[in-house]
Amino acid sequence: MPETSVIFGTNEKWRINRNILVLGFAFMVHFTAFHGTANLQSSVNSDAGAGAFTLAAIYFSLILSNILLPAVIIKWLGCKWAVAVSFIAYMPFIAAQFYPKLYTLVPAGMMVGFGGGPLWCAKCTYLSVVAEPYAKLSGVSAEVLVVRFFGLFFMFYQMAQIWGNLISSAILSSNLGESPKVLNETSSSLDALFSNVTAAPTIDFGATCGVNFCSASASHGNSNLEPPSALKIQVIAGVFLACMAAAVLLVAVGVDSLTRYTAGRNTACQGKSGFRLLLVTLKQLRHKYQLLLLPVIGYIGAEQAFMAADFTQAFIGCAYGISNIGYVMICFGVFNALAAPIAGALVKVTGRFPVMVTALLLNVCLLSALLSWRPEPQQWLVFYALAAIWGTADAVWLVQVNALSGILFPGNEEAAYSNFRLWEATGSVLSYATAPYLCVRTRLYCLVGFLIVGFIGYSTIEFMEYKVKKAHHLERNFELVNKKTENEALRKPRDDDEEY
Repeated sequence: MPETSVIFGTNEKWRINRNILVLGFAFMVHFTAFHGTANLQSSVNSDAGAGAFTLAAIYFSLILSNILLPAVIIKWLGCKWAVAVSFIAYMPFIAAQFYPKLYTLVPAGMMVGFGGGPLWCAKCTYLSVVAEPYAKLSGVSAEVLVVRFFGLFFMFYQMAQIWGNLISSAILSSNLGESPKVLNETSSSLDALFSNVTAAPTIDFGATCGVNFCSASASHGNSNLEPPSALKIQVIAGVFLACMAAAVLLVAVGVDSLTRYTAGRNTACQGKSGFRLLLVTLKQLRHKYQLLLLPVIGYIGAEQAFMAADFTQAFIGCAYGISNIGYVMICFGVFNALAAPIAGALVKVTGRFPVMVTALLLNVCLLSALLSWRPEPQQWLVFYALAAIWGTADAVWLVQVNALSGILFPGNEEAAYSNFRLWEATGSVLSYATAPYLCVRTRLYCLVGFLIVGFIGYSTIEFMEYKVKKAHHLERNFELVNKKTENEALRKPRDDDEEY
């Protein structure tokens, strides 16, 4: 076939590397826009809980999308164009920020979820397939190359959290849309500053922010929760729409079609779709290990939703200012990106359980601090420290539980990862959907309970695996001793015969 001659061309390794780099860069540009917008939803679009309901709609439709759409869309369009079209499905979410109402935001959020399933499946398929011809050209095993390609891709993807929040915070911190102060007003404020008149009492942010925040209450008594000017939101939406359009063009022009590297193999998502995948996913729940993993998977989704909706609004936005949300979330993204490879390296040295215990302790300390802390604007360093701890713990949970899902169910990885996506998204949906109705204190207690139940389930799996390995080790030693005894028994008559 013509694809074969192209695959083994002299510059094909460079071409495959270019495809991966362009794909990773396109995802970075695209999710720069998405993360930068999503992190502001609960704070900027707080009327009637529109922002929280929009995020819930995204993850609810993502559950349906992962079950029903990936194989069908990729079969119709191929991986390259499935990525490009899925990028376009995210754009109404950004466009809805020009007119942010509940009836515009929620349908746009549903579009994001429906695009998300085919998008991530197409990306995984593309990286896995191009590793095969690269392995033939380089002599490196395809398994090693898949890990390398995914690592390179996620290096770009994790940077999206940084750039998206940096752009949004830079625009929100500017003077766009704010009326300039009149000279007389400025001079009068300076006179008041140097006068002997007693200053106005300082606002007690801790009384209404942080753990005491209830989004159902309209009167929070501080200006930090006032939405930014409409012009700032429109500028942010315009910049992010341009980013998404650029990402579509990057994939359309800079990425080769996967048919170049398939040479007759099926390019669709390597697995079942629709109700067959749902059936396999639910059938997997008969496995005791899968049931024990569900609470910790649900906790991962719930804690990520709490970070995106409650921490940004009740802690950062309420006490530190909406314009500073992005800067604090940059810190979260940096530590999240750094902790994932470091935790992976530590697992090789210490084993998985000590690393998971460390993540548990970090989360317990973090949630305890949030329950007792009364946030104030001058405590800016605490916001960044909490975000850094959260990013570190989240990376450990996400990477290690994902890896554990593959390790525990060899041959059934598809069903295991489908369950992971399903229950993680379910945890996120429940957290986002209840955000407008439950106060932060109640939600934190729920998270603590979720964390404890989840870690007990995970620890039970480790204990059961330890018992199985110990029993297997003893059985193996017993077999070796038996074989040794039998060999000695066979040799003895021979020696006796010689003496006789």
